[in-house]
Amino acid sequence: MVGRIIATAADVAEGAEWLAARDPRFAALIEETGPLPLRRRPDGFAALLDAILGQQVSTASAEAMRLKLDAAGLLDQARVAGAAEEELRACGLSRQKIRYAQALARAGLDYHGLRAAPDDVVIATLVALPGIGRWTAEVYALISLGRADVFAPGDLALQEAARMIFDLPERPTEPALRAMAEDWRPWRAVAARALWAYYRLRRKREGIR
Repeated sequence: MVGRIIATAADVAEGAEWLAARDPRFAALIEETGPLPLRRRPDGFAALLDAILGQQVSTASAEAMRLKLDAAGLLDQARVAGAAEEELRACGLSRQKIRYAQALARAGLDYHGLRAAPDDVVIATLVALPGIGRWTAEVYALISLGRADVFAPGDLALQEAARMIFDLPERPTEPALRAMAEDWRPWRAVAARALWAYYRLRRKREGIR
């Protein structure tokens, strides 16, 4: 069963109000950051391809690959599936990224069906694909599908923001942050938005990494 979907800024504000009432540290965080961003992106093949392009490279490098793929007419799922390795390599993709991109293109995922699938089914379906780890699957469910109660505790920015907000002696591990996030149900995705917003604010002020 699919739970709450975050579709509008009002949905985010509702979740933020719930978190602020539950924990004064979230209340202080949200007062400092201001209204939290919606953070919704389209779902589908292009979203997951972008995630693959961005793995272990800079944002600029990923964008350069995407622009080359676009110029070559290789952003379409069918075109990627049938492309020669040389075509994709000419766009800057490594052998590993080519394997992951073509495995995704040839997987025949039912993207429309994923919209109606429970969170755990979405994540299990995606992590079964080469090159799609749990972090990618959770962020896809959170941002592209708008799931209100999905969190991505493997995200380093979320870990660092949690360390600062909750005055922890060190950055929490993925299992530790996953356990902490249980207290933020059913709005864990809004908690993620809050922590991302705080991390971005602090990075600008103090140059943290």
